Amino acid sequence: MTEQFPCYDAALATTVDALAGGERDLLDLIETTCDRIDAVDDRLQAFRDEPGRRQRLRQAIKTVDGGQLAGVPVGIKDIIHVDGFETRAGSALPPELFDGPEATLVTRLRTADGVIAGKTRTTEFAGFAPARTHNPRAPGDTPGGSSSGSAAAVAAGLVPLAIGTQTGGSVIRPAAFCGVVGYKPSFGRIPTDGVLTRAWSLDTVGTFTQDLAGARLAADVLCDTWTPDTPTEPVIGVPTGPYREQATTAGEQAFQTQVATLDAAGLDLRREPAFEAYRPLDAAHRRVSTGEFARVHAEWFPEYESFYRTRTAQTLRAGQAVTDDALREARATIEAQTNRMHERMDELGIDLWVTPAAPGPPPATRTSTGDSVMNRPWTALGMPAVTIPAGHADGRPVGLQCVARRGADEALLQWAESIVTALA
Repeated sequence: MTEQFPCYDAALATTVDALAGGERDLLDLIETTCDRIDAVDDRLQAFRDEPGRRQRLRQAIKTVDGGQLAGVPVGIKDIIHVDGFETRAGSALPPELFDGPEATLVTRLRTADGVIAGKTRTTEFAGFAPARTHNPRAPGDTPGGSSSGSAAAVAAGLVPLAIGTQTGGSVIRPAAFCGVVGYKPSFGRIPTDGVLTRAWSLDTVGTFTQDLAGARLAADVLCDTWTPDTPTEPVIGVPTGPYREQATTAGEQAFQTQVATLDAAGLDLRREPAFEAYRPLDAAHRRVSTGEFARVHAEWFPEYESFYRTRTAQTLRAGQAVTDDALREARATIEAQTNRMHERMDELGIDLWVTPAAPGPPPATRTSTGDSVMNRPWTALGMPAVTIPAGHADGRPVGLQCVARRGADEALLQWAESIVTALA
């Protein structure tokens, strides 16, 4: 029999408003959070085990004093340094190798009165070797990777906010598979110091919430120079061509239904070719992500090779074969494609692209995290993306990915509200 998990309502914006307005008691929220983790997480495996979590959180809320997050508990992906916690990165390597100062993003959360609920599980070094985490919205299916624990913790309602990272599709894809909102900002909008590097040219910190209003609130706390925007209604591009062809039959059918719903709601949709050079761009992303990963582990891998899981070791060996010249060429390809995409959007008058958030619903396996093929090109270009829950295919969650031009994060999260309204 497939494992079943309760999924509680835990919208970030609603929770913060209730706490700030005195309608919700903070100690009660902390006790409820710990009760849910105690009841569910030995099976769900969203969080790393932590003896004494309840006592630590009771102590932590004593310093809460009117910040934007009002004492809300936050899950932190276990490749991010947090004072008082080891960083294990889903790995068997000695954790002292990863020691470092607390990440700026964690300090920003604390300054806003976010309370660290614990470290969420990740695939090994934010790669392809799966964590033990289950998918609470699709039991038996993968929760995605690499931010599997963060996505599952929010989907199950254990916490209203969790932090992940994306180098390929590790925020957008697990959010889609677990039926929550995943926001990946423009490259560089959230500082990555204190985050174990996967590929420094691509790594981006992102968030998981159950609500878009919560995603905006978290962005205001975490992003550099966040300025709320009230843009006009967007012109929405629906990409055609080889990129779309990566979707499965079920994923494409779900996407066509989503687009038809947006069309019927009167949104301005334009079907246009995108990523005519998709395959060269995807190849460039692969060279950069594997080549930089190998260079990050250049000292550790020779000494600890036997500690690495098979899939991770294979990726590192592939990255070792990427020469410095090949890396430079791949980065140049990405830069040229970034410029071309923005020029293309200007030519077509497109503000926002909508695409499948993943090739299809979550695969019915926990030995794979699924395919990031629908996310990698946008990650390579450093463009902001958000996925919103958008129904089901074959009884499993599917998301709709929305992507804006680089730097237009504030507009993106507002435009996504129009899309949520239309889909509803």
